[in-house]
Amino acid sequence: MFSSEPVAAARPGRDGLWPRRLLSLVVGGAVAVLAARVLLPLTASQLDAFRDLAWVAAVAHLGQQRWRPRRTGRLVWRARVFGRHGVEPGFVARRSAAGWVELIATVAVTTTLTVGVISLLPDGGSWAAARPVLLGVVAVRLGVCVYREVRFPDRVALTASGLRDGRHRYAWSDIAATSLQDGGGVRLRLAVRQIPPPVVGGRGLAVSDERLLAAIDQVRSGPQVLAVGLPISAAEPAG
Repeated sequence: MFSSEPVAAARPGRDGLWPRRLLSLVVGGAVAVLAARVLLPLTASQLDAFRDLAWVAAVAHLGQQRWRPRRTGRLVWRARVFGRHGVEPGFVARRSAAGWVELIATVAVTTTLTVGVISLLPDGGSWAAARPVLLGVVAVRLGVCVYREVRFPDRVALTASGLRDGRHRYAWSDIAATSLQDGGGVRLRLAVRQIPPPVVGGRGLAVSDERLLAAIDQVRSGPQVLAVGLPISAAEPAG
């Protein structure tokens, strides 16, 4: 049985964090530059095509939400898990195929819709000067999206310092209870009530909700076991 003592002393190490940040900036910046080189030279008539693409992307996005593939993945122990403020050992879970499709579809919808709206701007006056600026913003947003994916390669991470879901982090002392969420995912009831309560996992994660819940409860009951740095196995759901 793990001890439930607080783990205030568990601090992520910073070794390897800045190289990851630099890699993320380089890759994200390259994508932003490439997107700008594609978007900025487009004429008004060429931008009009994005309105039709937005409809196609929206239909595809709605369709992919009905996909519920089997999730048979497991949480994997890693000696180096990249967090917001450091690197530490812990369990990680990757996106599922459905999660990647959802991410790509979401980016496609927002990008084509935004560019389609920009194409509606009048050709003359100050609007003509605003168009390349707005297209540049779209390119930067694409770069930021890629930066985040490279910066946090694991969708969910459980470490001694807390639970990370993408860019969001929850300290173990802040999680009062956990339960399966109707419709998918694991609901976190925080000590400081949050409405709606955060939900992690779901169809976008390769690990089933039951396995994720078992691992979260395992680490929450004694997170300091991960700070030791020795490989351990994630708990499996009962039954």
